[in-house]
Amino acid sequence: MTIQDFDIQVATAQHVDYAQLICDEMAESAKARGTGIAQRSPEYVANKMLEGKAVIAFHKDGTWAGFCYIETWSHGDFVANSGLIVNPQFRKEGLAKAIKERIFKLSRSKYPDAKIFGLTTGLAVMKINSDLGYEPVTYSELTQDEDFWAGCKSCVNYDILMSKGRKNCMCTAMLFDPAEKQKEYEDKMKKITHKATLLERIENAIKRRIEKFSYSTT
Repeated sequence: MTIQDFDIQVATAQHVDYAQLICDEMAESAKARGTGIAQRSPEYVANKMLEGKAVIAFHKDGTWAGFCYIETWSHGDFVANSGLIVNPQFRKEGLAKAIKERIFKLSRSKYPDAKIFGLTTGLAVMKINSDLGYEPVTYSELTQDEDFWAGCKSCVNYDILMSKGRKNCMCTAMLFDPAEKQKEYEDKMKKITHKATLLERIENAIKRRIEKFSYSTT
């Protein structure tokens, strides 16, 4: 089995019947890991599909394989790619990474100026996020939208979060800042341009020396 055996697409109204299955699998996965996640109802997940703010994956035989959705906070200034789940029979096939890449692309398309963040306890997800350009940050750099933090109430670690004044918890916070990435890109291009200019100057100097030497020997 390879990643080419899966079709990852933007979820639509035709996929709402999978909402209950997806929520059940999210709950089972959290229970198996012994960690908490912000629980979502089938109605909430179905609404994300209707809004075009989710991606869903299927195996080539038609079996549901995975899911992830977009949440927006602070009037669209922050975006979270939440609810990543892969059908247990298709895990360890690189599907989680492919789904994350697809939802990240969708998020960048819909909200090009938004900061994309995530909270996770999973090392695999941290690695995927890092590959996409996320960087570890403190909780203070995330959205302060009360509705977001209220979503953590269903997490088994909520008491830990509140006891620490929402400054940290069991999850690692990671953030993709498009403005910062653009600055990094511009700085990199400036360095490349500077090196190219310097190289051109060196080449011209060498050329002049060769021409001068050739002239002096004739």
